[in-house]
Amino acid sequence: MDFTPIVRPFFASRARRTRHWRGHVEQLQRRQLMWLLERAADTEIGRKYGFKDILRSLDPVAAYRRAVPTVSYDDIRPYAMRMVEGERDVLWPGRCTRFAQSSGTSGGKSKFVPITNDCLRRNHYPGTSDVVAHYLQMNPESRIFSGKSLILGGSFANELNLKNDVKVGDLSATLIDRMPKLADMVRVPEKRIALMEDWSEKLPALAEAAAKSNITNISGVPSWFLTVLKEVCRIKGVDKISDVWPNLEVFFHGGIDFRPYRKEYEALTDSSKMHFMETYNASEGFFAFQNDFADHSMLLILDGAVFYEFEPIVGGESVPAWEVEEGKTYELLISSSNGLWRYHLGDTVTVTATDPVKIRIAGRTRSFINAFGEEVMEDNANRAIEAACAATGAGIANYTAGPFYAHNNRRGHHQWLIEWNEKPDSMEKFRDVLDRTLQEVNSDYQAKRAHTIFLDPPEIITARPGLFDDWLANAGNHKLGGQRKVPRLSNNRNLLDQLLELNA
Repeated sequence: MDFTPIVRPFFASRARRTRHWRGHVEQLQRRQLMWLLERAADTEIGRKYGFKDILRSLDPVAAYRRAVPTVSYDDIRPYAMRMVEGERDVLWPGRCTRFAQSSGTSGGKSKFVPITNDCLRRNHYPGTSDVVAHYLQMNPESRIFSGKSLILGGSFANELNLKNDVKVGDLSATLIDRMPKLADMVRVPEKRIALMEDWSEKLPALAEAAAKSNITNISGVPSWFLTVLKEVCRIKGVDKISDVWPNLEVFFHGGIDFRPYRKEYEALTDSSKMHFMETYNASEGFFAFQNDFADHSMLLILDGAVFYEFEPIVGGESVPAWEVEEGKTYELLISSSNGLWRYHLGDTVTVTATDPVKIRIAGRTRSFINAFGEEVMEDNANRAIEAACAATGAGIANYTAGPFYAHNNRRGHHQWLIEWNEKPDSMEKFRDVLDRTLQEVNSDYQAKRAHTIFLDPPEIITARPGLFDDWLANAGNHKLGGQRKVPRLSNNRNLLDQLLELNA
């Protein structure tokens, strides 16, 4: 039975709500901050910075930005760890029993981000509903509720000795564990499999369960999901996942740039009915989603219990959402219902529209190469990889890049370590298109490459199959799982040298 016509009116009302965001960016965002400050006024952080006094001021937004400093995770780590130990009313009212463990994409020490009940109720789950609502609005022919969702999640495995009912793990594990019963009924696999810790056991169990189901939509990180889809195809003895799931119609994806993987997914699915929607759903919150198939930028969620600030990457004071400029790239700061206050997410976004605000993820603040003054950013890299794959028929499973410093009569250049799903028809052509595209999208790189005076052409190194999975499973705080991501760019050789040693 197809339940889509029955639930359409509910989702249509959610989609209509966002039409009223036009012309009301400032009003909506001020309202979110006022609610956040009122809710947390009696917490330790609220008393420290005088949230009640801020609320009584003539301009609470300006007063808040003056009184509260911007912070990184290292600044709030002591507070977060006290919350993990069970303390109440620290960064957010009450006691928090769920934490998202994340090492980000820089490979540093683990972060433990509070996932409060307010954050689930007012941000994460409503954000998911918004994505479905706009998908249904864009696709009137959808039969998404005629089958089930395959959601690729992580687990609660972590390195801490926890007390009482506290759980720490991937964000997706909490979302699945706490999912409303109605939504849980239309999802596979069952929680026992979805929350398994060991991926060597979880992957075949998940694939077996999914292969037996009528899947209409999938959600997860593109790099990991590709592995799952290929395992399902192997089990069923087919080449295309659409032969297993003929009713599959949409992939809700996020976590990493989709462009390097689009070709692989298009080859596996039925192009006559398949759609792809990007989401910005991080450990710290659900912030944006694609609302137009023809436009890959995402609509910023203005009423999701998050107050946004945008800090120019070229320097200068941060600005609220209603003061951003189209075309500019900023680092994103949030104040949110999980107790993060003026918090540096570590993500950079490019504003593509201002009323309402639409953004495109540009990369991580620490994911870049600037060893020779070239300032190559993650977005540059993804665009170049996409162009090189398209020109050479290549498909990639994973990649990373970093600097090679001048040594033994070799000039400095970039090394790209790539694990292929399908090798290019010409490695030299792949390198040349990658190099040329980087020059087209980055003037600093172009200047350093001019006449090969300062920087040699990039070097492409083939990674053995499974290299990146092995590194994720064994490298420090990383572990194999649906939420783990490979750093795309590094400004030193630490990661590359680890991977090259493992590759050998």
